[in-house]
Amino acid sequence: MSEQLKDTVALVTGASSGIGEATAALLAAHGASVSIVARRRDRLEALASRIRSAGGTALVLEADIAREDQARDAVERTVSEFGRLDTLINNAGVMLLGPIVGAPIEEWRRMMEINVMGLMYCSHAALPHLLKAAASGPRRVADLVNISSVAGRTVRRGAGVYNATKHAVGAFSEALRQEVTREHVRVSLVEPGAVETELASHNRPEVLEQLRSRIGEIERMQSEDIARAIVYLVSQPRHVAINEMLIRPTEQEP
Repeated sequence: MSEQLKDTVALVTGASSGIGEATAALLAAHGASVSIVARRRDRLEALASRIRSAGGTALVLEADIAREDQARDAVERTVSEFGRLDTLINNAGVMLLGPIVGAPIEEWRRMMEINVMGLMYCSHAALPHLLKAAASGPRRVADLVNISSVAGRTVRRGAGVYNATKHAVGAFSEALRQEVTREHVRVSLVEPGAVETELASHNRPEVLEQLRSRIGEIERMQSEDIARAIVYLVSQPRHVAINEMLIRPTEQEP
């Protein structure tokens, strides 16, 4: 176990699978105490068990961050348990693709609630604690990392509302960065390309088929690839801020 993030506390949303799960485990392996947040408690308990078995510290928080009260409670319970908050990883998100014409509005609503409002709720609740950690913590810097997507840069037919949510995340991240960077709260935007996770599996069958034909048989990235990038961001010296990171599989063109 590394001591790189010793005495720091991280909260990771969407930690029950994929990028969130891998990131929480790697942050813990580098010495951070981690709060792991998601709706699937059984998955969180399994992850916490693995972290503890490896010598780390984990707090399980079952919550739907699309609900403001639950997002705020997750932050406050983290601080109550660990006494501080140094790092927030806003990873929770959904990707429900398809044409805008005739789309199920509920899919749009769910993406906006989780991808945009959930991220904002968590950020709003965490910021006072991140500012305090940056002013007085062991590293005298704090990190807020928002997981976006290539879709936050490139607009493509069949992904209009998902594109909209990820562009919103990018705009919010940059505006917030300008507000808090002088206080040594670093705001970073991570934009992965194709990653082998369950993110796409929640789409309708016809959408899945279109997605497979567009991406093809390229070698996708693994969740651990993105987790390593996130840990790289938050372990930089106090005077270094990596504000944006675009990560694609080598074979991915768009």
